[in-house]
Amino acid sequence: MIYGFSGKILEVDLTKNKISAITISEEMMRKYMGGKGLIGYFMRQDDLKSVDPMSESNVFYYMTGVMSGIPNAGTSRIVMGSKSPITKGFGMSESGGFVAAELKKAGWDGIIVRGKSEKPVYLWIKNGEVSIKDANHLWGKGNGEVHDRIRQELEDKNIRISQIGPAGENMVQYACVMNDLKHACGRNGLGAVMGSKNLKAIAIKGTVGINFKDREKILEISKWYSDYFKENPLSNGLHMYGTASVVEGANLSGILPTRNFRDGYFDQAENLTGKRMAETILIRRDGCFACPVRCKRTVEIKREDLQVDSKYGGPEYETIGAFGSLCGIGNLEMIAKANERCNDLGLDTISAGVSIAFAMECYERKIIDDKTTFGLDLKFGNEEAVLQLVEDIAHKRGLGELLSKGVMTMSEIFGEETKDYAMHVKGQELPMHDPRGKTGVGLAYSLSPTGADHMQAAHDTMMAAEGPVLESGKVLGLTKPVDVYGYGLDKAMFYSILEKWWSFLNMVGVCFFIPQPRGSFPIDKFLDLLNLATGWDVSVEEAMEIGERGINIARVINYEMGVDESTEELPERLYQPLENGASKGRSLDKEAFINMKKAYYELMGWDESGKPGKEILNKLGLSDEQQC
Repeated sequence: MIYGFSGKILEVDLTKNKISAITISEEMMRKYMGGKGLIGYFMRQDDLKSVDPMSESNVFYYMTGVMSGIPNAGTSRIVMGSKSPITKGFGMSESGGFVAAELKKAGWDGIIVRGKSEKPVYLWIKNGEVSIKDANHLWGKGNGEVHDRIRQELEDKNIRISQIGPAGENMVQYACVMNDLKHACGRNGLGAVMGSKNLKAIAIKGTVGINFKDREKILEISKWYSDYFKENPLSNGLHMYGTASVVEGANLSGILPTRNFRDGYFDQAENLTGKRMAETILIRRDGCFACPVRCKRTVEIKREDLQVDSKYGGPEYETIGAFGSLCGIGNLEMIAKANERCNDLGLDTISAGVSIAFAMECYERKIIDDKTTFGLDLKFGNEEAVLQLVEDIAHKRGLGELLSKGVMTMSEIFGEETKDYAMHVKGQELPMHDPRGKTGVGLAYSLSPTGADHMQAAHDTMMAAEGPVLESGKVLGLTKPVDVYGYGLDKAMFYSILEKWWSFLNMVGVCFFIPQPRGSFPIDKFLDLLNLATGWDVSVEEAMEIGERGINIARVINYEMGVDESTEELPERLYQPLENGASKGRSLDKEAFINMKKAYYELMGWDESGKPGKEILNKLGLSDEQQC
């Protein structure tokens, strides 16, 4: 008997209107764990090398992890994947919330969607009963309205829903998938892939439950942590101020991305902090499935001239940075409105904000003019222009049609002179963390299989000094502090260790904010949870190898698709000095950075071009004859 998962993947072919199931063995689940592991496994089986991401032949993967749905903090993650319309390679995005636990309680570990429906549809999953339902009446409508209407017509207000808005329907390159309106699988354009399949939503109701090996001991650990986290400043800080707590520290350090990454200090940052949000527009601290930390923000504004609906949650740090300091805007209420509109329209807030900031700089430099902007005054700080462009991007109208293509394509259109400050890697726009203040984040942006992504490993700043955070990571192999500005073998080693751990967390379906070293949940107790759920005996060493397998399978797929080392260049602006703030004058050293990346390749068992070698693939069971 298997525990902790069902061993069943739902397979839906929208072209053939066919529903079936795939069986996953216990051996296979322990090897891949879920998340990007199973996405990578199935993507290799499907061989999407020559497939257009927007074609009927692309495949959409929707995967839980083996720990998703355990009643404990952090066990909420859903991971979606496909061939990305942004990178043209391995595509993936993840989110917390409730949909992963709900799917597992319905008896499924994941969903694979193939083909394309002739007309708009949504999936309705109620335990083992699965149907493809008409969505013509929902097409063209925002996520908020559709969310309410699906629950009404299925007569259950507790149904969990993943859906796309008009941005996904219009196949905006960086359209996202929204989960229950508040939790975004924002990166890599997976909302556009759903839109290309005429798949409006996935509605889920699960009452079967999950069969755990030792539920009683799991609940004992959960009860213990619900009190313990309050004593830890990392977790309690997230509870009090959410991810927006990052704003103040980043600004004081001079690495808060400002005016398209030209500056690192924003003179209005005090208006954008988590503390300011708590004092003004915050009405509730919300969380994900079974998590007492409750780091999510729910905001509301009820003014005659501005309303923000609380059902869309509230802005995270990335959104605050992308629509705030990056665009020269210090109005938290306006940013909350932009967040609401992105959630309703189904837009990735990071890519949308970076695309707008890039256009603002091009406008400031007179590379584009009022004719190109359709009359919009695109100076930094123009709040009305930003809100207008959010709507225009989602509907591909006016300047929004151009911005919907992302900064890489915009730069190609605007001219070679704009390439240095088109802030992307592999076509995906940079998140709101400046590698000039933490070089390990530069490695994350460069090496990430999905393009620029801050969620590949814990950031250097957490491990810069001796203390409880570093001590908690010693079981993983972290032995000494790292220089946040440093390069070389030590930094490559530091990054590779944390990358393997975070890769493992992605695969098992766990939030990075909960386990040590980033969070407060002790690593030994965390692995106890996994083993109590499944009846296994997974050790730290096995967990690290599983994470390494996830990194390598994504890398192999990318190289098969032509997304190789040549796509790993960082924007030239990062090698140029910051123009203000505490880090004024600081830049990345290109030669040192490249040498550090080569050292990482060697540590990972890859060749000089960054391609995984036969020896490491054999060790991880990923050679062609082993992958099945």
